[in-house]
Amino acid sequence: MLDHLGLNVSNLKRSREFYAAVLPALGYKLVESGDAFAAFGPPGQPLFWLYAAGSPPGAIHIAFAAPDRAAIDRFHATALASGAQDNGRPALRPAYHPNYYGAFVLDPDGHNIEAVCHEPPGATR
Repeated sequence: MLDHLGLNVSNLKRSREFYAAVLPALGYKLVESGDAFAAFGPPGQPLFWLYAAGSPPGAIHIAFAAPDRAAIDRFHATALASGAQDNGRPALRPAYHPNYYGAFVLDPDGHNIEAVCHEPPGATR
């Protein structure tokens, strides 16, 4: 059901250091990092993301796994019709990886909700 999740943090350096210290006990490590984010998980699987504050304070990013790209298109259209704010139309996002197809909306409380499929076109999970 869930693909990954993320938190906005007030001090990325401090939070990155904290989670880098405590998550190895659970089998997770820092797998990606940049000026505005850090991601933890098993090797090659960023599952838990930290983001430098920039979205509404306390906002959470949750990504739901979708079975195929058509489901993402339906999710996005339904979310907008239900009052969500567009935060990224359905599209390939090759900067993440070549088959990353996702869409983003802001829910009524400003949380960044994503639907994502990692499968190539025409494939389903």
